[in-house]
Amino acid sequence: MHPSPINPSEEFLRHAADCQQMAKFTRDPASKATWSRMAERWLHCAEVFQSQQAAAHLPKRHGAQSHRRSAALA
Repeated sequence: MHPSPINPSEEFLRHAADCQQMAKFTRDPASKATWSRMAERWLHCAEVFQSQQAAAHLPKRHGAQSHRRSAALA
């Protein structure tokens, strides 16, 4: 049996949650800020990946232009 493929967005969100937990439990203000920034970056990575995936699955619209040219020539 093969393991299921890893969804990068889910992986990024998991890393963000780990960083948020570290920020929550650390006592040092500088460390807390660093962990929080890291969590924000992981969340941003997840958002970018999701938007790129959505854009990659949009239907291509290249056919409309050539169809108009063909109709004009007829």
